[in-house]
Amino acid sequence: MTFHADLHVHSKHSRATSRDLDLEHLFWWAARKGIRVVGTGDCVHPVWLAEIKDKLVPEGNGLFRLKPEIEAALWDTLPPACRRPVSFMLSTEISTIYKKGEKTRKIHHLIYAADLDSADRLAASLGRIGNIASDGRPILGLDSRDLLEITLESGPDSYLVPAHIWTPWFAAMGSQSGFDSIEECYGDLAGHIFAVETGLSSDPAMNWRISSLDRFRLTSNSDAHSPGKLGREATRFPANLTILPSAVRWRRARAMSAQWSSSRRRGSTTWTGTAIAACGSTQRRRSRLVAAVRFAGGR
Repeated sequence: MTFHADLHVHSKHSRATSRDLDLEHLFWWAARKGIRVVGTGDCVHPVWLAEIKDKLVPEGNGLFRLKPEIEAALWDTLPPACRRPVSFMLSTEISTIYKKGEKTRKIHHLIYAADLDSADRLAASLGRIGNIASDGRPILGLDSRDLLEITLESGPDSYLVPAHIWTPWFAAMGSQSGFDSIEECYGDLAGHIFAVETGLSSDPAMNWRISSLDRFRLTSNSDAHSPGKLGREATRFPANLTILPSAVRWRRARAMSAQWSSSRRRGSTTWTGTAIAACGSTQRRRSRLVAAVRFAGGR
């Protein structure tokens, strides 16, 4: 089974995002673009988490779907070719700003949870450190290593993926406020990092030049701040859907992943626009599929 996933998005509760970033619009655009699994984004924001609990139901595999009546109403607004299932995965992006090694570090991290109890524990822990209600992507004065520890303690299938690792100012390996390696960023817990997000600033081939990244899975997502941007970057998984909510299964699986990418022309946040499969059409917006096959232990 091959499917596409876009696991870095935001809700309307994040700053500088569209008011249309609700679960219904995320579902509608994901269905239009052939995205099988989409992140909820912002799952520790109290208002958004309450909406997630109200509108989503667990599938029993670590993923969620809209309630049947909501999904059915949305399918009625879609062309027949687009009436396909869309699953959600609990996700959030956390920004950490702290001083380490005589330098101010500004790092963005993606965190995933497989159940609502884990999301609740994560939100409770982060809420004791800073204000998680002011922004869907909260800014916390917390060391990256400590954020990873909190993530791991929130649930057995919770995991962290460093976000857009080459963005200069807000990334684990960014030139202005990051580190020289993932190990330096996450310290003694770096072994729990098994994937990194290449983001809109790099493609797989660029990352393959860095030998220290050879052990990591490469993934990329849209970082959508409006629902229409879903799928401008995505990851293709020829594997079972249940690989995504489980750090253990993703780490051990031999399934490969591939990214949809195009030329990068916009500085630190160049985009890769792809409408993956807009109801059977080829709305590719100058995109191409980069040969991005990457197995669990290397290229």
